[in-house]
Amino acid sequence: MSETKVKYTEEDIKSLDWREHIRMRPGMYIGKLGDGSAPDDGIYVLLKEIIDNSIDEHLMGAGDKIEITLNEGEITVRDYGRGIPLGKVVDAVSKMNTGAKYDSEAFKRSIGLNGVGTKAVNALSHYFKVTSYRDGQAKTAEFERGILIKEHKITPAPHEKNGTLVVFRPDDTVFKKYHFVHEYIDKMVWNYAFLNTGLKLYFNGVEYKSENGLRDLLEKNITGEILYPIIHLKGKDIEVALTHSNEHFSEEYYSYVNGQYTPQGGTHQAAFREALVRTVREFFKKDYDPTDIRKSIVAAISVRIQEPVFESQTKTRLGSNEIAPGGQSLRSFVGDFLKEQLDNYLHRKPETAKALEAKILANERERKELQGIQKLARDRAKKASLHNKKLRDCRIHLTDMKDPRRLESTLFICEGDSASGSITKVRDVNTQAVFSLKGKPLNCFGMSKKVVYENEEFNLLQAALNIENGLEDLRYNNIIIATDADVDGMHIRLLLLTFFLQFFPDLVKNNHVKILQTPLFRVRNKKETIYCYSEQEKEEAIKKLGGKPEITRFKGLGEISPDEFRNFIGKDMRLEPVMLDQKASIQELLSYYMGKNTPQRQEFIIDNLRIEIDKAEV
Repeated sequence: MSETKVKYTEEDIKSLDWREHIRMRPGMYIGKLGDGSAPDDGIYVLLKEIIDNSIDEHLMGAGDKIEITLNEGEITVRDYGRGIPLGKVVDAVSKMNTGAKYDSEAFKRSIGLNGVGTKAVNALSHYFKVTSYRDGQAKTAEFERGILIKEHKITPAPHEKNGTLVVFRPDDTVFKKYHFVHEYIDKMVWNYAFLNTGLKLYFNGVEYKSENGLRDLLEKNITGEILYPIIHLKGKDIEVALTHSNEHFSEEYYSYVNGQYTPQGGTHQAAFREALVRTVREFFKKDYDPTDIRKSIVAAISVRIQEPVFESQTKTRLGSNEIAPGGQSLRSFVGDFLKEQLDNYLHRKPETAKALEAKILANERERKELQGIQKLARDRAKKASLHNKKLRDCRIHLTDMKDPRRLESTLFICEGDSASGSITKVRDVNTQAVFSLKGKPLNCFGMSKKVVYENEEFNLLQAALNIENGLEDLRYNNIIIATDADVDGMHIRLLLLTFFLQFFPDLVKNNHVKILQTPLFRVRNKKETIYCYSEQEKEEAIKKLGGKPEITRFKGLGEISPDEFRNFIGKDMRLEPVMLDQKASIQELLSYYMGKNTPQRQEFIIDNLRIEIDKAEV
């Protein structure tokens, strides 16, 4: 048997410049790409990287205003910091390892430390322009996909205040069919306002400003009734706010590091959860169960540390164990703060302490009532998982912290075996799992959490997601409801959303729940096939193909062949986020849509159902 030898020479060693590397491996710099339908899609990371630089200027005491404008897919950010030194404008946005943040004294608690962010925005933008205003002069440079196309001379700008102006349009060859969702940017800008009290931010002319920091954040985000006034504590490099709500069955946290939102938590959030339990136990001098103390809590924690270490460039989870290199551990820093400040607060506010203990005791009673049925349900779920044909699991999960594809982990929830069969045959077995419903799920509105354990399907779904004790061990980043686009399919969507909102609202609030969009029509001739998601797209396809093309109306997912389905759950998958108005009461929302309505109202719901449940027309 002859052996084929492959040559390996100097020509095989390639060296990419900064721009080529970012464009070839964008995921290393901004996480996933996406089309803008999810809040962690790349276009929002680009915007965040630019705003982060402006925030860092504010933290250094330069600039108290940031203006953000979105106009037809193009973003403009103007800050009033010190401005980039005019002789380094081009280098600052196009040369790797160039920046001011390597000097820890200058940017001790900066968000971005490696000088990569702005370069990534430049390389991944179809058009990128930066202008620096400094001491009555201006310097501008323009780029296309990271390539300098025009470097302007320094010009007088006597009427412009110091600062930096950045304009960019994401590259639509990288971010296919992208679109900005206004609500995601709104939430991002509010977060910046809450974490930088006194700073004024403007998004499309609307002012965002917070005077009370994390207390304002909780007030804006909590739905339903709080059981005691928000506890708000501030110290050097740490701020905490917390309360318990009657609309939460689990724990909900908003955690931040140096102004950076860390949706996946990390060492600071873990330290807070541990310190809270220890402090409460010591205050009441009772060995309460940690789950009874933390259940239904809504809390926010923000810390500022030197040289933070995140688990990825997108900074979704903190990995640092110290507040500064070689300094105090985060665990003891957070623990000492809560031990002193929270203990003092509860002594000063006996009414709050009384309400807190009453909630802990109520949680304890409910837990003990559920213990028997939980054991039976867990045993049943464990037994079913070994033989259950309803779940086709994947190999990579959100909990696989070291796997770069963990954020792609997806669970499709389908109705019936035909739809789940098609998805199962063509799914990516590494990152896509399938859960098949055996009919319409129970309308659980108004029921206690007991139903989650008594109802076999809900129990199996909870076990598949691994969310019994909160989102910390959630196994899938994306929970996709894949139902037919008919009345029955819409009803199943509503029933599933009721289940999630009733018992696991954090799944919806943290944008894990999405709706799969599948085509309604297939328009084709002998040369080309076009899949259409609306009547308008169908009419456009007919015009494009001309003549009399064949038109097929898909009545259900089961009618789409596996080979065709492959196109709809791959890289071009269309997803619609389930978005919840921050001011909406979940109980009022569910009562209106899932309570005892008149037939006329039920008909209105079915006829007007939309994916974004925060819109008035739903």
